[in-house]
Amino acid sequence: MFENCLSRAKKTKLHCSEVLVPEKLTRRIARDVLRLSSGEPCGLRGCILFINLEVENVCKKLDRIIYDSSVVPTFELTLVFKQDSSAWPSLRDFFLIGTCFAPGFRHALKLSPGFRLVKKKLYSPSAGTVVEEY
Repeated sequence: MFENCLSRAKKTKLHCSEVLVPEKLTRRIARDVLRLSSGEPCGLRGCILFINLEVENVCKKLDRIIYDSSVVPTFELTLVFKQDSSAWPSLRDFFLIGTCFAPGFRHALKLSPGFRLVKKKLYSPSAGTVVEEY
């Protein structure tokens, strides 16, 4: 589901032709989403998952995933992917010179292996918000 979200967002919201995802990143995220869902009454079925991308300290909303729309959500998870801006800046700039892409359109967006998950319970105001950074 994460990979499908990124694929859909490539041209519409991310303005790039490809998204480079570090090996095992989606597997690590899935594991942590399942772990945070395990203590909930409906588990993953009661989750609304918001997917964002943080680029230069600005969060861009990409999509939202509802695993089971027949279940009333009991909690929200916000997943924040991070852009890997340290990847070969001079080489990246070299490839952008004279490209056929429109202004503001990047060829590739590389994600960082780090991400953030924020859990918010919808029916338990005393529980607060849980933020986990990886």
